[in-house]
Amino acid sequence: MSESKRDQLVQRALQVFYQGGFHAVGMDRLAKETGVSKTAIYKHFRTKDDLILATLRLRDENFRNWMIRGIEEEAETPEARLYAIFDVLGQWFAEPQFRSCMFIKASSEYQDRKHPVHAISAEHKRLIHRYFEGLAEKAGAAEPSALADQLLLLKEGAIVLAHLLDPKKTAIDAKAAATVLIDAALRPVTD
Repeated sequence: MSESKRDQLVQRALQVFYQGGFHAVGMDRLAKETGVSKTAIYKHFRTKDDLILATLRLRDENFRNWMIRGIEEEAETPEARLYAIFDVLGQWFAEPQFRSCMFIKASSEYQDRKHPVHAISAEHKRLIHRYFEGLAEKAGAAEPSALADQLLLLKEGAIVLAHLLDPKKTAIDAKAAATVLIDAALRPVTD
C-alpha cells in the first residue's frame, strides 16, 4: 500500500469511526467499509488504536483549518471573528453528516486521561482554545484566556446539544449567549 493509499485508508477510516464510533467499529467492519483488507491495514498500523490516532490527527487538521478559514471568511476583524465562531458552528450543525464532535466521542470512549486517544482529543481542544484566546487578545479583551475558556465551554456544549436536540435552535442560542460573553469581555461596565 503506497503512502497515498495509506492516506486514503486514514480518510476512509475517519468517516467510518465518525459515523460508527471507535469501540463499536471492529476491524472486520473497518476492512469492509474502507475496502482495505485487514492485512493491508496492519501493514501500516500496528494496532487499531494507531489507526484511530491517525484519523484523529487528520480530523484535527481538517477541522481546525475548516473552522479558521470559515471564521476568517465570515469576518475581517478579530472582534467580528469572535462572533463568527458561532456562525461557522451553525453551518457545521446544519450539514446532513453532522454527528457531533469526533473528539468528544473519542474522549468518552477512551476515558483514561493517559490514553493517547484521550490525550490527542484534549490537545485538539487546547489548540481551539489557543486560537480563541488569540482572537480575544487581538480584539482587546481584558482577560483573553478567560474569554477563550468561556467560548470554548459554550462551543462544546453547543456541539453536544446540536447533536441531541435542534441544531438550528442550538446555533442561534449559542450565538446569543456568545454575544453576551463577548460584549461583556470587550466592553466591561464600569462604575
